[in-house]
Amino acid sequence: MKIVLGITGGVAAYKAAELVRRLQQEKLDVQVVMTRGAREFITPLTFAALTGRKVITEMFGAEDAAPANVESAIEHIAVAQRMDLLLVAPATADILGKFAHGIADDFLSTLYLATKAPVAVAPAMNVNMWEHPATQENLATLRARGVHVVEPDEGYLACGMTGAGRLAATETIVKKVCAVLGLRRDFEGQTVVVTAGPTCEDLDPVRFLTNRSSGKMGYALAEAAVRRGAHTVLVSGPADLQVPEGADWVPVRSTEEMRSAVLERASQANIVIMAAAVADYRPVAVQAQKLRRGAERLTLEFEPTPDILAELGRASATGHDQRILVGFAAETGGVAENARAKLARKGADMIVANDVTQEGAGFGTDTNIVTLFFRDGREIPLPKLSKFDAANRILDHILEIQERSH
Repeated sequence: MKIVLGITGGVAAYKAAELVRRLQQEKLDVQVVMTRGAREFITPLTFAALTGRKVITEMFGAEDAAPANVESAIEHIAVAQRMDLLLVAPATADILGKFAHGIADDFLSTLYLATKAPVAVAPAMNVNMWEHPATQENLATLRARGVHVVEPDEGYLACGMTGAGRLAATETIVKKVCAVLGLRRDFEGQTVVVTAGPTCEDLDPVRFLTNRSSGKMGYALAEAAVRRGAHTVLVSGPADLQVPEGADWVPVRSTEEMRSAVLERASQANIVIMAAAVADYRPVAVQAQKLRRGAERLTLEFEPTPDILAELGRASATGHDQRILVGFAAETGGVAENARAKLARKGADMIVANDVTQEGAGFGTDTNIVTLFFRDGREIPLPKLSKFDAANRILDHILEIQERSH
């Protein structure tokens, strides 16, 4: 979704840089518009670097551009039609007055009149300016027109006075944006542990056993959980992926390391999602020296690795731990019967199963095709989705399980 962030001329303009980063963490596409006053406090280059986009500063292009072209002259119309939300933070008394009275003398004020998208403002100013009847009347007018107002905080102000007028906290502004856009924060207050990627079991100092898991599904789950407000712990085997901003990343390599990391954190978790492709077997003995080519055949002895999902399931069954437990089943056939058997055997609340031989559902893809299996016998097949969208659908059903259990 596309957000236009309008920055006006107040001391709090520097806080907009942090706000841009937080909006980006919510996977929002941010376009910055700056008034002349804003540029007295912070440069457009800062926001161009953060967003990777041109910062709009003039109604008709650069001041030294002659003549102004048609594209720049109607840019406010194009931007107004493309955006999903106009957010002004900080919003000065001046811009509030312009918005309230329909004054369009720069790009931002003209953009406000030209858009039908939702508008939110986060005022920041001197306490006397904030409390002045003119400012309050302008705010009342804007509220009556449906503009969302993020009330300023109280405290010590840059002018040396104390009172209302400080720009609201970044998290408060982001929550308002998410609420206006219908983005959910429905996992707030919950801790979610997600495992991702493969595990590796050493054969000798240079060789190991692993699998084809890229970790993309687990990382998508962690990212979705973060965006929906959860304290998210990502326990990951080797994966060449960017860690979602806001997640606590715990890198591991072997199944035993993953077991230790998960069990250490599971007691504090409301939800554990075991999306990792954990190795089922490991060598009984790791060779101290590199295995050399010699005989025509090589025989190695293997033993089962710890079954982390089953161990967590047993703890839940005995009442020692109360949490939602979700497992994954990557199958090459017999998806339903294998998933049902795994659901019963592991003591999970849900199994997410897929046929990895199916196009668009295998390892390393950006999409997935999964079926959700529940204890009550329900089976819910999901269509082919991006792994991030599939992650959100899985989280939706986890919430449903929680609601049913209460």
